[in-house]
Amino acid sequence: MFLRVLLAGLLLAAASPLWAQEPAEEPAPRLTFVLEVEAKTGTGEIVIELLPDVAPRHVARIMTMNARGAYDNVAFHRVIDGFMAQTGDVEFGRMDDFDWQQVGRGRSNLPDIPAEFSDIPFTPGVVAMARGSEPDSANSQFFIMTADQPSLTGQYTVIGRVLEGMEMVLTLETGLPQLNGMVSYPDRITTTRIE
Repeated sequence: MFLRVLLAGLLLAAASPLWAQEPAEEPAPRLTFVLEVEAKTGTGEIVIELLPDVAPRHVARIMTMNARGAYDNVAFHRVIDGFMAQTGDVEFGRMDDFDWQQVGRGRSNLPDIPAEFSDIPFTPGVVAMARGSEPDSANSQFFIMTADQPSLTGQYTVIGRVLEGMEMVLTLETGLPQLNGMVSYPDRITTTRIE
């Protein structure tokens, strides 16, 4: 009797429809930037694993901006050696209409996003949204860490991490310390894509 019940249970489990089984976990979306680094290596790519489970609203914004082509031809306008590289000023940071006096202050025409802070440590390769003095002021700009900076943890929204191309980040033209890292002749993103 026990053997018949066991066999019936095994047959029932094997015959369960696919919809009744646990769904496979979807891989995290990946954002790829094609860069043009003028003075050093030419072109290359940075691949970023986005973290929608950590910051769903901010990742959705990055994906929306990508779908619009908003990051195409945008400069890495602020790069501080041993700290981070910032880009994403879609208003004043486009290389075809670059505004040296305003770059870094620009945003998209979408509303700012409420903070989604986490306890992910700020280590090299972490990607986070830039913001103003108010926690809920992130919009389109973001930065890639090139060094450890524990004081930023829990203060800025982490949206991803670099999977490939960190060597490209480290070759970006750096800015002057007295200008808070603003770059005179910045390198740029040529195109982006989501996979």
